[in-house]
Amino acid sequence: MAQTFESMKKYKGTDKTMIKTALNQAVDIVRENLADFTGHFQSSNSINQFYEPTENVEWTTGFWTGEIWIAYESTGEKCFKEAAEIQVDSFLNRINNKIDVNYHDMGFLYSLSCVAAYKLCGNETGKKAALLAADNLAKRYREKGKFIQAWGDLDSKDNYRLIIDCLLNLPLLYWATEVTGDNSYAEKAENHIKTAMKCVIRPDNSTYHTYFFDPETGEPTYGVTHQGNRNNSAWARGQAWGIYGVALSYAYLKDPKYIEIFERITDYFIEHLPEDLIAYWDFDFDTGSPEPRDSSAVSIAVCGMLEMAKYLEPSKTQKYLDAADKMLRALIEHCAVKDKKESNGLLLHGTYARGSKENTCSDRGVDECNTWGDYFYMEALIRKSKAWKLYW
Repeated sequence: MAQTFESMKKYKGTDKTMIKTALNQAVDIVRENLADFTGHFQSSNSINQFYEPTENVEWTTGFWTGEIWIAYESTGEKCFKEAAEIQVDSFLNRINNKIDVNYHDMGFLYSLSCVAAYKLCGNETGKKAALLAADNLAKRYREKGKFIQAWGDLDSKDNYRLIIDCLLNLPLLYWATEVTGDNSYAEKAENHIKTAMKCVIRPDNSTYHTYFFDPETGEPTYGVTHQGNRNNSAWARGQAWGIYGVALSYAYLKDPKYIEIFERITDYFIEHLPEDLIAYWDFDFDTGSPEPRDSSAVSIAVCGMLEMAKYLEPSKTQKYLDAADKMLRALIEHCAVKDKKESNGLLLHGTYARGSKENTCSDRGVDECNTWGDYFYMEALIRKSKAWKLYW
C-alpha cells in the first residue's frame, strides 16, 4: 500500500506525554548501560537483541557516545558527562594512532562524540580530535571528480566512488571551517554534495547507494548498490541518508536547490512506506512482505524532516512535521524497547545488512537493534522535547 501525505492524515501523531515517556525510557536504558559501555563501546548491532562490548573500531562507535550526550542534555546528570568524556579521550587516541580510520565515516565517529563534547562542554580534547578527524576526511577528497572517496586506498580504480551515506560526514567539514576559519574544509564538502546530487538521484527520485567515477578523467560512470536489494532499487537507509544529509547541508549552505531536492527524495520515501510506516530494508518490498524492516531508516528520515522543516515555507513545514511526527509515533509504538530485559538497545527491528543476488553483503544484524538507529531515535525525541542545537 503506497502512502501519500493525504493517506497519512488517518494516523495519529505524538503528544508531549508520549515523547517525554519515550525519552525517559531511552535515557534509563542508556544509564543502565554505562556500567558495560564506558570503557568499551557498543557493537554495531545487537545479537539476539543485546549489544556486546567492543573496542573503539568500525564506523559506528560515535553513535553510542552521541546517545550518552543526549542523555546528559536530557537530565544534566554528571554520570553521563563523565562517561562521554572518557570516550572522547578514546576518540583522540583513535585518530592520533590512525586506528581503523581509512574511510570517510569521520563525521559519524567524531561529530556525535567530539564535536558534541566541544559544543556542550567546551571540551578541548574533543575539539582537537574532531579537527584531526576533519583533516583525515579532507584527505579523501579527490580533485578529479570533486568528491570524497568512500573507502579503500585513495585513487584505487575499484573504489573510486562516493556513497550516499557520506552526506552525513560533511557537517564535520563545515564545522571545521567555522572553528578554524580555513574555508578549504567547507569547499570540499560543498563540492562533494554538488557532485553527489548530480549522480545519485534517479528520475523517479529514488537514489543510488554508490556511484563510480573514472579515476583518469573524474567523469561519473555508473551507479550500483552496495547494500540495497538491486542495483536499481531504493535501499531504504540510503534514501534516508539522502534526506537528512541534504537537510544538513542546507542548514550550512542555504542553497535553495537543496530544498527542492529534499522534497523529491523525502516524498519518495514517504510514498513507499508500508501500512504501519516502518520501512522495509529496501523499497522493493511493501506491506505483507516477509522481508525484514529497517527501523533505523525511519529514525534517520524523521530527523532529516524535523531539521529541514525549520527552513520551509509554512504550508510545507507543517506537512513534513506532521508526517515526521506520525512516523515517530510508529517507531515508539512498534519498535521502541520499553524494558531492558527485552534488549539493552533502544530501537528494535533494524537491519545492518541483508544479502541479495545483486549486492555484496551477507546478512548481518537482521531484525536487531543497531547503534545508529538508537542514536537517531534519541535525536528525534530530543528534537521534539526542546529547541535542540545540533551536534552535526
